Amino acid sequence: MIRLKNIHKYFSDHHVLKGVDLTVEKGKVIAILGPSGSGKSTLLRSINFLERPSQGTIEIGDLKVEAETATAKDIFMLRSATAMVFQQFNLFKNLNALQNVMIGMTSVKHVDKQTAEKVSVGLLEKVGLGDRLKYYPSQLSGGQQQRVAIARALALNPEVLLFDEPTSALDPELVEEVLATIKQVAKEGNTILLVTHEIGFALDVADRVVLIDNGLIVEENTPKKFFYQPKEERTRQFLGNAMKRFVVAPAKERIELHA
Repeated sequence: MIRLKNIHKYFSDHHVLKGVDLTVEKGKVIAILGPSGSGKSTLLRSINFLERPSQGTIEIGDLKVEAETATAKDIFMLRSATAMVFQQFNLFKNLNALQNVMIGMTSVKHVDKQTAEKVSVGLLEKVGLGDRLKYYPSQLSGGQQQRVAIARALALNPEVLLFDEPTSALDPELVEEVLATIKQVAKEGNTILLVTHEIGFALDVADRVVLIDNGLIVEENTPKKFFYQPKEERTRQFLGNAMKRFVVAPAKERIELHA
């Protein structure tokens, strides 16, 4: 289980996160939505201290870390329990696909090279890149690079996978291959927090959907209720302004979305 309690984040005098509470059950997929600048990516990056929270508590399994007193060991333990897939892939350009997946296992988890290679080959085959093991990032499409990044995250065997808008940097025709890979990963029972603008995907894959706006959680619900029966007016506005083209509901369930 993951539990975030009273998470605040300031950048100088800019209060980005304003006391976020969120609980994620093991094996569940949480889709985090929100307008640009709402704090959703900052929240994701706060979980593993890529952005150190100004205040609050992060719990992952038996690990509990207080933001204001976290030690280097605490941060290392948080990062060991998580793996993040970024917007921009963040692959090492001088390493091929196989080496990019192996490096976290050998340098962070201290897995022996032979075992790391065997596991990495299997993961690259799982994401449909078994024939691209020796290809360098410059030889791969954006979608293929992102699938390598997903395999690299899985190689660390984390307690939670963090996806920060993993398709936002891709050409439209490459988005589906990455979403299909994430869907496969979700079906395998991984715990996932996913910041995304792919509304149809959130509806299809998530166990719960969260809307963040102005540094606060506005609404959290099942996908069906979130999209078809939102409780909050702000959620209805967000759906109407940003997502109308993604939501196709049966006539009996369809809500009137504000234009």
